[in-house]
Amino acid sequence: MLSEIEKGTQLLDSNSFSDDGRVLIIREQPMMECALDVLTNLGNSGKVTLKAKGDLIPTAVAVANIVTENMMKGNSKIRDIVVDSESGPGRYGVTLVSTIKIIITKTN
Repeated sequence: MLSEIEKGTQLLDSNSFSDDGRVLIIREQPMMECALDVLTNLGNSGKVTLKAKGDLIPTAVAVANIVTENMMKGNSKIRDIVVDSESGPGRYGVTLVSTIKIIITKTN
């Protein structure tokens, strides 16, 4: 199952999140499936950007650690992490929702 790569622009519309590599949106899916998608795309393009918001941020961090520390130990690194927030609908009107962007690059 292909993760939400082609639909990457649907999650965050902020101008500060523009990328020139592959974008993987973390959604409700098994963590290892997402890690394999990251690994595949990292092998093809050399750079993958993980994006998540709200309750899915810990999953994005775990996937980044699985890929860089276990699957590609020594052959990849986390180049940048951007933590931000955006306005979103909430129970009592508009609330802030935390977002994260993790850029993983292949080193060799």
